[in-house]
Amino acid sequence: MALALISALSYEQTYEAEFESKKCQVEVQLLENTDTYVHVGVAVEDGSFWGPLHPRPSSFVREKGRSVIGN
Repeated sequence: MALALISALSYEQTYEAEFESKKCQVEVQLLENTDTYVHVGVAVEDGSFWGPLHPRPSSFVREKGRSVIGN
C-alpha cells in the first residue's frame, strides 16, 4: 500500500471537489519518505476570499507495513 501511495504522490496532486454545494481545491503531497514511514500533507482551500492565504492543512503518517496514524 505504501509503495502505491509513494508512486501516486511522486509530484503534488491537485483536485477540485464539491462539499456542501461549495467547490474546494484539495492539494495532496508527499512530505517525507523514510525507511519506516511516509508522511502525506493535505491542504483544502474552500473558495472563500481568505482561502488561498490560509488553506486548511492536515497530514497523516502511513507506516510502511502498518495502518494509518492520523493527526
